[in-house]
Amino acid sequence: MTEETPTGSTSTTSLQAVLTRRADAETCADPSSVMTLLGESDGTPGGFTSYRSTFAEGAVGAPAHFHTRATELFFVISGSLRVLVGEEITVLDEGDFLAVPPGTPHAFAAAPGAKADVLFVFTPGMGRFDYLRLLGRVMRGEADPKEIAESAERFDNHYVDSPVWRAALEASA
Repeated sequence: MTEETPTGSTSTTSLQAVLTRRADAETCADPSSVMTLLGESDGTPGGFTSYRSTFAEGAVGAPAHFHTRATELFFVISGSLRVLVGEEITVLDEGDFLAVPPGTPHAFAAAPGAKADVLFVFTPGMGRFDYLRLLGRVMRGEADPKEIAESAERFDNHYVDSPVWRAALEASA
């Protein structure tokens, strides 16, 4: 492929295709979910991170948090995912799509009585696979939870308190 430089421009950005074969995809597991790391191209305009999470019935996903730079996209492949966006809780079902812009508190978990298989995409990407690996190690007791808090800026993942989300989780426990 070739790319021409527009008149007056001093540089071009060359995006690379990213292909991950199912057999080659790395997985990270914790007691309630399996994450399949699909691809990432951080540090470039148009960069992204994409992974697929399969949640067991009743699995709690991520607590309330927000991103300062990334938009997080959700696509439910099958099952149902309960999601907090701001102060509202909704259930996403098979085929539903959600885009959460930067600065918006959100959280997610398998909907009560349901499993969920979800495709996640972050744009721009920023090496989030290392974050997902860290989460798996913490959930398995192989790493100290304080490492997650210490990585907030690096991975643009900032936890917040959400009484609405806490109450929803307690009500379904």
